[in-house]
Amino acid sequence: MPKTEKKGSSPEEKKRSLPVLYDCSKCPAYCCTYDWILVTRRDIERLAKRFSLSYEATEKKYTKYIKAYGKNVLRHRKDHIFKSACQFLDPTERRCTIYEHRPGVCREYPTTRRCGYFEFLKWERDQQDDPTFIPFQG
Repeated sequence: MPKTEKKGSSPEEKKRSLPVLYDCSKCPAYCCTYDWILVTRRDIERLAKRFSLSYEATEKKYTKYIKAYGKNVLRHRKDHIFKSACQFLDPTERRCTIYEHRPGVCREYPTTRRCGYFEFLKWERDQQDDPTFIPFQG
């Protein structure tokens, strides 16, 4: 008789049940600056509905195709903290302007208990011997 998995026992569900060791509200939206924020067909359809545009118009306006990757990603714009960020990031509030319609990859984030930005920040502060040091400020 095959072994059945109990609800909540898959690796993904176990990972999601672990406590997160950081507070996103204190972050300058580092995850929104990743070069490639992958979007699926479903994500583009969700954005099309949000902006009352056709699929094709939404794809053209809000995404770019990465040939080497074979996928669409969200377009970026200049950012005053990082070089560039997702075009849907509010530059002042540092929050997503399409949160209810955000791509699946953003909905699934974080995928780990620790944030790469906070790990980097901790390392930088140790290197600078300054517990208040904040990189990227001009």
